[in-house]
Amino acid sequence: MVENRRLRLVSEYKPAGDQPRAIEELSSAAKSGQNQLCLVGVTGSGKTYTMAGFLENLQKPALVLTHNKTLAAQLYREFREFFP
Repeated sequence: MVENRRLRLVSEYKPAGDQPRAIEELSSAAKSGQNQLCLVGVTGSGKTYTMAGFLENLQKPALVLTHNKTLAAQLYREFREFFP
């Protein structure tokens, strides 16, 4: 049985730059019924952290797609750290 617990983002960092706005816009879009969202950014722009912030706001399961297994493994590791 899966425990029903609240996702809580654990990080020494706080959203910065465009991240707070991106988190809010993604959250608003999902809550208004959009079920396919895409976050685009350059390497090192904080996409993974932004997705984690979005998932914390959403509090629902999400499917995160990547274009290769290496990136999928990296995302898995980072999400495990953000959501212990």
